Amino acid sequence: MQSQIHITSQIVTPSPLRPGDLLRVVAPSGNLRELEPFQLGIEIWRTRGYRVEVISEINDRWGYLAGLDDSRRRHLRTAWLDPECKGILCARGGFGSTRVLEDWTWMLNDAATSETFTPKPKWLIGFSDITALLWSLYKVGISGVHAPVLTTLASEPEWSKQRLFDWVEGHKIDPIQGTGWGGGRVSGTLLPANLTVATHLLGTPYQPEFNSVILAIEDVGEAPYRIDRMLTQWRMSGALAKVCGIAIGRFSQCEPPRNIPSFTVEEVLRERLGDLGIPIVSDLPFGHDGCNAALPVGANATLDGNTGALIINS
Repeated sequence: MQSQIHITSQIVTPSPLRPGDLLRVVAPSGNLRELEPFQLGIEIWRTRGYRVEVISEINDRWGYLAGLDDSRRRHLRTAWLDPECKGILCARGGFGSTRVLEDWTWMLNDAATSETFTPKPKWLIGFSDITALLWSLYKVGISGVHAPVLTTLASEPEWSKQRLFDWVEGHKIDPIQGTGWGGGRVSGTLLPANLTVATHLLGTPYQPEFNSVILAIEDVGEAPYRIDRMLTQWRMSGALAKVCGIAIGRFSQCEPPRNIPSFTVEEVLRERLGDLGIPIVSDLPFGHDGCNAALPVGANATLDGNTGALIINS
């Protein structure tokens, strides 16, 4: 059952992590397929000095999901309500976190009954399908991190790993550089997302307000016509008319079908976004199948469409 969600205009960043803090590992989406990269990701956090606890049901499978919806929801709830736990590490993406949101009342009950809801922030770290959870927290004023999940962390370059640690440990992070499309320079609230997951949140209680938002998008395995279809929905819904800038990461494995006339994904992005009259930067180092620079959800950021820089201000 859905609860009414009261939006807070104040985005709260969780307290900085410190070595020795307890982090809990959950699998809110797809089931684990390869254990080695998952274990390597855990070891990176442990080497950093954190206590990392993995749920006993981490290998549960229900079709393509990491267990039943109620089970995955319960694991999130247990981690979130544990006062000793300072952060939640997502095992992998895939699909399934939007199903968890179908009954999110344990997270939203205070927000639904009180105009003065005070969030109790805790780090949530992940990307891809984890977009749905990151946006659900953003709706109630809590910042998470769009960053590598445990199964992808070990493949990140050292600077990307350090960027993630720097942010969650309370330090500033450097700008990232892409290709500017022009449009000037704008400051706004950074809202990173997997495009497919975000598109399927439009029109739901978890769609945020997009005014003054710098939308950061990436995707994987989507043919150009499907990217076109999603961006057209964003245009027709009016959502793209509200954002103040767009930061484009990697669109990997999005090649056109063989032997079928098609635009490239780059051509689709240019045609569907290039007429918005706002700063746009592409080729930024985040997304699947390559470097995935950490992006703080809800942070104040500046996007420079002329120089191609995305700057995290706070």
